[in-house]
Amino acid sequence: MEMFSYAFMIRALIAASFIAIIAPMLGIFLVLRRQSLLADTLSHVSLAGIALGFFINVNPTVTTLFIVILSALILEYIRSLYKSYSEVSTAILMSGGLAVALVLMNLNKGKQAMNIQQYLFGSIVTITWNQVIILGLLAMMIVVLFIFLKKPMYVLTFDEETAHVDGLPIKYLSMFFNVITGVAITVMIPIAGALLVSAIMILPATISMKLGKTFNSVMFISIIVGFIGMLSGLISSYQLDTPPGATITLVFIILFILINVMDGLKSKRKR
Repeated sequence: MEMFSYAFMIRALIAASFIAIIAPMLGIFLVLRRQSLLADTLSHVSLAGIALGFFINVNPTVTTLFIVILSALILEYIRSLYKSYSEVSTAILMSGGLAVALVLMNLNKGKQAMNIQQYLFGSIVTITWNQVIILGLLAMMIVVLFIFLKKPMYVLTFDEETAHVDGLPIKYLSMFFNVITGVAITVMIPIAGALLVSAIMILPATISMKLGKTFNSVMFISIIVGFIGMLSGLISSYQLDTPPGATITLVFIILFILINVMDGLKSKRKR
């Protein structure tokens, strides 16, 4: 195919494959911990980091990484203050991040508006081999962490009180998970876009939960769904000349609708 003759498409496809591993593995825990909005919050906060980078003439990825990690730690701190109202922390940080981004963009008099566009919606053309390598290293790190931390994270996810009784450092585990999620969002933004990266993390997890019966099967299926959605969305984006992040998200939404319709029909037949 013609698309495989372009170096930027090869980079994009490899990057999408790594994201297909990273996003579902984190997304499963986000959904099960009822923290789906965490990804959305950190992706919105990332706009403040991007705007700060352009404002002080520093690589936006560096400033975004700093802001997102800091926000992930603050998020967990506020969550501990309002244990019964966990959504408070996400609302504060989401609105705060957008406010900071808008103020910085205005102070810079709109000079960075065109550059920010690629971070908002993603751009396959701008992906470099360095970004691909970083995504690959992150995917390897998350797989290794999953192998070693699967049991404590499983207990923490389903029963935080039991995790505390077992002596697990629940506060630090939760903070560490938030930071890893923030780092993943930062490196995925160039291809997925800040406005859509949370959907790419959450949708494969919600789809796989309808298909899998055990935790391991749900995790495996979510990665398969991630590959299907990412690669078919990226190829469709090239063929239709549409934004990659938006196209990938629409593919996941279509899969989500199909799986739920099929599940509904199956339930009716059983009755």
